[in-house]
Amino acid sequence: MDSSVFNLANDGTLYKLNGLILQNCSRFDCGMEDLNDFFINDAITYEKDLMGKTYCWLDNSNDRRIVAMITLANAGIQTTHLPNNSKRHLHKAIAYNKQGRTYPAVLIGRLGVDKDYQGPEFRIGAQIMDFVKQWFISADNKTGCRFILVDAMNNSHTLSFYERNGFKPLFPRASEEKAFYDIDEADELRTRMYYFDLLSY
Repeated sequence: MDSSVFNLANDGTLYKLNGLILQNCSRFDCGMEDLNDFFINDAITYEKDLMGKTYCWLDNSNDRRIVAMITLANAGIQTTHLPNNSKRHLHKAIAYNKQGRTYPAVLIGRLGVDKDYQGPEFRIGAQIMDFVKQWFISADNKTGCRFILVDAMNNSHTLSFYERNGFKPLFPRASEEKAFYDIDEADELRTRMYYFDLLSY
């Protein structure tokens, strides 16, 4: 049972983001201006361009408050050019006769929790991870989806969050990820690609 002070399933309601919600709700602020800007100014256009859909939770006690937002998109894990150790980890989870070059996935493109709902007493991020996992293994899911992918900000706070929620780095070493994306070894690796196997949930 969830011991948080705000239970998304009981205390919030999920909606697909639209202009009316943005117009009627107070300004969403997750503490990261680039994320705020995306959700407020770009997310609806992003959906119109069929690049991803953004969902939000409103607080049932105050439906002018957006608790959190998430953008999801179709994706896939291409194994052809992965380093051998990463490829082995992925193939090991797949039945031999179903192993292939590409595995279906859903991408968490953006994720933000309003500052007023952040903190360990809320556990909003962890609740969202559980929701997404349940959503994509449920019978209501309209497509096959084996993995969840996230291009996580490369900082200890963000990476430890995803690791606590069962995600693993697609590339065990940052140097391998830089080589895969043709990033110079001396340049900063701003994000790390992490994955979650839905059959492990």
